[in-house]
Amino acid sequence: MPKIVIAGGTGFVGQYLSKKFQHLGYQVILIGRKEGNIRWTDLMGISTALENAEMLINLAGKSVNCRYTTSNKAKIFSSRTETTSILGRAIKHCDHPPVLWLNASTATIYRHAEDRPMTESSGEIGTGFSVEVAKKWEKTFFDFNLTQTRQIALRMAIVLGTEGGVIQSFKNLVRFGLGGIQGNGKQYFSWIHIEDLFQIILFLQKHAEINGVINCAAPNPIMNRIFMETFRHIMHRKIGLPSPKWLLEIGALLIGTETELLLKSRWVIPERLTELGFTFQFPTITNALSDILAGR
Repeated sequence: MPKIVIAGGTGFVGQYLSKKFQHLGYQVILIGRKEGNIRWTDLMGISTALENAEMLINLAGKSVNCRYTTSNKAKIFSSRTETTSILGRAIKHCDHPPVLWLNASTATIYRHAEDRPMTESSGEIGTGFSVEVAKKWEKTFFDFNLTQTRQIALRMAIVLGTEGGVIQSFKNLVRFGLGGIQGNGKQYFSWIHIEDLFQIILFLQKHAEINGVINCAAPNPIMNRIFMETFRHIMHRKIGLPSPKWLLEIGALLIGTETELLLKSRWVIPERLTELGFTFQFPTITNALSDILAGR
């Protein structure tokens, strides 16, 4: 039975990928902190799991949906860089290392962009805490010079799906009449349907010539106001009160998060995937949300 290892596989994305690969007949081994997973402290156990694996997918990392306190910042950094480092060292112990290592990264690495889209070739790296996390994460990953394992960093936009992520929060806002624009509504929202993320992974697995950085984002990012309009339309809600920046800052403080998650303009285009011929099943926000919200 072919084998795939998923690190940090107990979250929303990891659970989806695990089910999909099991359905394809793969043995899926999980690395993480939950009971039954291989623990991060077990370097040799991780190395053994990686022997002859077709692929390693690393999704490990503390959620950024929190206040950026000194303690949380340290955990956000360490949960990404230390786990990536452990996996790299474990691969070096392998006699037959995994063919492909996909390491999560984030489209937030690019600057706030309202003037033009960011691509892998022409995107400008931004500044600030989230960007520094992404830069350090990718540096830790690519500092491993692995001759037998192909390495790709997945710069993921916000992943949309029915079983987790941001969808439930937006559904609640729209349901209670609060689904208007956030801030001025002009900030771009880059996103990807979780099924397209899975298909991208299969595509990268098949194409042995691909390495480096890949933007995992739908080809049609939209402004926040269009996103919220589409959400309201599909949920049959005509009224959506706006949330100005000052109100978002109060709300973020109350629920323990940061306004950056809503107000940063992420205008990210999947240039490399498009050039390589990848076809998105959900290229527009309308067909993505129609699929995800089918059960409302």
